[in-house]
Amino acid sequence: MYNWEKSFQKWQSFQELDHSLRQKLTTMQDDPTALEDAFYKELTFGTGGMRGVLGPGTNRMNIYTVRKAVNGLANYLLENTVNVKDRGVVVAYDSRYMSQEFAVETAKVLGAYGIKTHVFESLRPTPLLSFAVRYFGTVAGVMITASHNPPEYNGFKVYNEDGGQITPSQAAQIIEEIQKTEDELSVPFMEKEEVEKEELLDWIGKEVDNAYLEQLKLISKLSMEEQEKEKDLGIVFTPLHGAANDLVVNGLDQLHFNQLHVVEKQAVPDPEFSTVDSPNPEEHQAFTMAIEHGKEVDADILLGTDPDGDRLGVAAKNSAGEYQVLTGNQLGALLLDYLLSHSNQAVLKSGRMLKTVVTSELGRAIADAYQVKTINTLTGFKYIGEKIHEFDATGETFIFGYEESYGYLISSICRDKDAVQAAVMASEMAHYWKQQGKTLLEALEGLYEQHGYFLEGMSSLTLKGKAGTEKIASIMEAFRSEPLESIATYQVEKVEDYLTGERKILGELEEKTETIELPKENMLKFILPNDSWVTLRPSGTEPKIKCYYGVCTDSKEESKRKLAVLKETMDQKIAAILN
Repeated sequence: MYNWEKSFQKWQSFQELDHSLRQKLTTMQDDPTALEDAFYKELTFGTGGMRGVLGPGTNRMNIYTVRKAVNGLANYLLENTVNVKDRGVVVAYDSRYMSQEFAVETAKVLGAYGIKTHVFESLRPTPLLSFAVRYFGTVAGVMITASHNPPEYNGFKVYNEDGGQITPSQAAQIIEEIQKTEDELSVPFMEKEEVEKEELLDWIGKEVDNAYLEQLKLISKLSMEEQEKEKDLGIVFTPLHGAANDLVVNGLDQLHFNQLHVVEKQAVPDPEFSTVDSPNPEEHQAFTMAIEHGKEVDADILLGTDPDGDRLGVAAKNSAGEYQVLTGNQLGALLLDYLLSHSNQAVLKSGRMLKTVVTSELGRAIADAYQVKTINTLTGFKYIGEKIHEFDATGETFIFGYEESYGYLISSICRDKDAVQAAVMASEMAHYWKQQGKTLLEALEGLYEQHGYFLEGMSSLTLKGKAGTEKIASIMEAFRSEPLESIATYQVEKVEDYLTGERKILGELEEKTETIELPKENMLKFILPNDSWVTLRPSGTEPKIKCYYGVCTDSKEESKRKLAVLKETMDQKIAAILN
């Protein structure tokens, strides 16, 4: 049993404890609940890395928990990859508190093992880190970010030598090495000046940015002549105080989108994200300032990226002239249709579209229309990146990958979702539809009329701390031990349990069981008639349990009604379990 009081005493008596962490620890001494939460466990290193609240303690993000993670990573790399010391590791970071400090700490620990670290001299978005791994040929990459979590969070995200997020098997081996480090306070490291002197710390300037922008231009579906023309498209862009500003602006500029307006107050990197309640383009309040600016300049579309620049939100004008934020599923469907309709048919024969199991089935319907095969992956872009890597060997062609949570990838120059690619392609797509006399919303309506009114929703319940973790586990256990046979008036046709890897086919006759050919994950999916479904899963990065819904009917009104019924029913069932 992990003894949090013993762990707290160890930290308190450590003479060389970082001064700012000691001050915070002192203020917590009379709050046993806060102390227990900070020390009751070690910060979890999950399938991609770790993310947590900043502060002192083994269950917090700080220089000591980061050093411990890097120590484990270093030992894993030395054991499992070749030419580690020369190839090195590349590190990027976003605008959060302690981001640059954690990047330097990573170099200091790797330096103690003689491993060279390339660190960007200023903040950069996550997709550029993925690109940089491939550009430099490093054995790994590290991104210091907590994505769109609240300001008090930061994180440590690990990438493999392919530029993708580490796979579950790689994560398991890294976790094993991390756990061998018993004392996070005594991890070996070099001082920053020493690492620089030994040339084990290489500061990166604009070299990688320029190489990325060259590749970004090649992604365009416009002819060379069209690329050079000035575009009649008004764009408002907000990076939401994050790291994507320069690359998005330069990416649009090189295709001559000259009517670009940046929300200047939100272009300033700010770890407090002081102009928004949450720096998450999935939440429509994040577009408040962009909408105001859009009305002032009569923009056609609004673009918003999250702090680490891997998620993109887009808003377009509706028939009333108001800006409407597209869902991740809607933007993904539009991008997919645009890309497929502007691709060489010969390429599409081996083409593959990748999406997650909680992403809209509209994408599959569109891909089917172009005779492109759809492959489902588990939730999380690491699985999409892993599939792209497999295509390198199989000869299959990656066409597009996306997930409902505003993550898209157009070109495999990166192996993680890329809001910069998506922002430039969304602008190009909006320009195309404007030339056809349509807005993005009118183009979307055309997809619904052709394929059916696919609508999706997601609800989440935040349950923080140790008690919250236990409640989330109890909810999943309740649905797993007594699987639903119906949701409202809709019969459940199949139950997919991704933890056991089993799909149960329900019906009047004998129940059948199939194997789900995907890695194990704590997730349940209930499949209903007519392309409708409900999925329940705990978040891998936040203290939340999420419920996803998808429906398809012949009308928008009926799809909205059905979606509302599913959501209300599931909310009631979850509330009943908690009560």
